[in-house]
Amino acid sequence: MNKELLGKVKHKKEAYRGWKQGQVAWEEYRETVRAAREQVRKAKALMEISLARDVKDNKKSFYRYVSEKRRTRENVGPLWNETGDLVTQDMEKAEVLNDFFASVFTSKCLSHTAQVTEGKDRDWENAEPPTVGEDQVREYLRNLKVHKSMGPDEMHPWVLRELADEVARQLAIIFEKSWQSSEVPPDWKRGNITPIFKKGTKRKTQGTTGRQHGFTKGKSCLTNLVAFYDGVTALVDKGRSTDVIYLALCKAFDTVPHNILVSKLERHGFDGWTTRWIRNWLDGRTQRVVVNGSMSKWRTVMSGIPQGSVLGPALFNIFVREMDSGIECTLSKFADDTKLCGVVDTLQGRDAIQRDLDRLERWARVNRMKFHKAKCKVLHMDRGNPKHNYRLGREWIESSPEEKDLGVLIDGKLNMSWQCVLAAQKANRVLGCIKNRRVTSRSREVILPLCS
Repeated sequence: MNKELLGKVKHKKEAYRGWKQGQVAWEEYRETVRAAREQVRKAKALMEISLARDVKDNKKSFYRYVSEKRRTRENVGPLWNETGDLVTQDMEKAEVLNDFFASVFTSKCLSHTAQVTEGKDRDWENAEPPTVGEDQVREYLRNLKVHKSMGPDEMHPWVLRELADEVARQLAIIFEKSWQSSEVPPDWKRGNITPIFKKGTKRKTQGTTGRQHGFTKGKSCLTNLVAFYDGVTALVDKGRSTDVIYLALCKAFDTVPHNILVSKLERHGFDGWTTRWIRNWLDGRTQRVVVNGSMSKWRTVMSGIPQGSVLGPALFNIFVREMDSGIECTLSKFADDTKLCGVVDTLQGRDAIQRDLDRLERWARVNRMKFHKAKCKVLHMDRGNPKHNYRLGREWIESSPEEKDLGVLIDGKLNMSWQCVLAAQKANRVLGCIKNRRVTSRSREVILPLCS
């Protein structure tokens, strides 16, 4: 709302009070209301034109706009605590959720702690200290995506981009000092968590929140799906029985042990300045849960990758990079989701898949991670498939007639009919948001971009 619109709305409220007190005539009040409504309508039309113009690059703003027009809001409902009691107060719910989020943390492993020490390989301290150039910072600021949310400094990206020339030098000094001293400001180590229900029972807390295509430049869900299923389809077209194993790590981003991650950074050739800075950035982090404005107490973060950060995804990719070491079959990764594919019309092929599953289980155990066994499934392709049983650790993997892979529904016949139905339903929901007056404007320049 601009200054002129705020003035019109304020004038309307003043006119209403004056009319109630008999100081303003009805005709004058109605004229004031009409002018205010007309101004609001124009402002809304301009905003919807802006949303439509940027919808391809900024879908979040469009969905946020239509969501705000819903009559109902989904808040965090009552929750059961550890003793089985139902908590209804926002403060209590925040504490219950924070306790649950903290319960999945992984403690430090002493064997790896011994490897990652301050005294290890100190030759880097005699090398030239790292520097951060003012021009480099200015270039990053000018290329900031203004539609992203604010960071812990509560500075909007648009402000930083517009002030790139003014703040580049100061920020370069701060970043260089932080890098050389390996000290991170305490504010950079704090995080507020907003719980979002995913699936399951709403009163339970567990439903809340090369080959790697996730968090990798030039790769995406699309490249992952195309590369993987192009190979699967080729095998099925040749009449080869094929099995696809879908694997998911349990709370992967929250359970990455910091000391194991730092030791991997050192093995991958990161210099001492950078490794020490990342270790300081990870250590001593705290978090709290916010429910309807009520906040829980701060809890120490013992493990995990800081989500929502730029550096976090890169660190996770480094952590899982060695997962596919020694794998015989086709393996594809997207973030914490992994797919394993192999031909199974011979005993050798089935044994190869089982050996790969054993390797993956050993990797998870060594790195103090766990597979979510309930989410791990096997999809048997081709009609003549022997439908062999596979084991992950000590548990058998359940077979499934269909699986949703990165949003795409896959079945044993590679039939995409149901996926087309789901895509049509999703498109109809978007059209419903436009049609059901959540988008007020009916002008061509608004409707066409939203529907295209």
